[in-house]
Amino acid sequence: MNKDFIKIGHRGAKGYIAENTIESFKRAIEIGVDAIEIDVQLCKTGELIVFHDNRVDRLSNGSGMVCELDFDYLSSLDVGNGSIIPTLEETLDFIDNRLLINIELKGMGTSKATYDIVDFYIRNRNWDKGNFLISSFNHIELKAYKKLDSEMKIGVLLSCIPTDYALIAEKMGAYSINLSIEFISQEFIDDAHKRGLLVLVYTVNSTDDILRLKSMGVDGIFSDFPDLL
Repeated sequence: MNKDFIKIGHRGAKGYIAENTIESFKRAIEIGVDAIEIDVQLCKTGELIVFHDNRVDRLSNGSGMVCELDFDYLSSLDVGNGSIIPTLEETLDFIDNRLLINIELKGMGTSKATYDIVDFYIRNRNWDKGNFLISSFNHIELKAYKKLDSEMKIGVLLSCIPTDYALIAEKMGAYSINLSIEFISQEFIDDAHKRGLLVLVYTVNSTDDILRLKSMGVDGIFSDFPDLL
């Protein structure tokens, strides 16, 4: 198991600049992160966009469900200070294999769409497969991705502690288990490590919490303010 601590910019540098934008990814890289976490979902016309919410209302000057909106409309929206919603391809082109990218699958059908793009970049753009981590709360989509590429690193996202701790991630052949700070415990960390899993904790924005989690032996932290890491 990789013992190097992983500093992860949550949706880029979300605490400083509009999340899931090229500008946010640039800021995170300037800060010096090891990884950037992004969210992907399909819009009505089939493009895979980098956006967190199911609706665009909170994060943009638009309105509606992402899955019911076409790409032309989505690409016209302002998500903060003139920033626009990027596609997964635009994001990969910008990051350019410089660091780990954690792609969180949001919504049905994202596994195959993401696989097609990631596989293309590995085969044709010289991306290192080791620089990808595919994660999701939707374990059906995560299993579907693993079937498409059994060698891809996957991260099982959880918002609670299962009674069998990290067993679910071990059974899925995961690389990491990604758990909310609200539910992290030493017992969970120890169990995951015994199963050969990395423990990545989200979303941590307090220096005290960061120091506490590091002392507990977590392998990485997602933060909106990655310079704190």
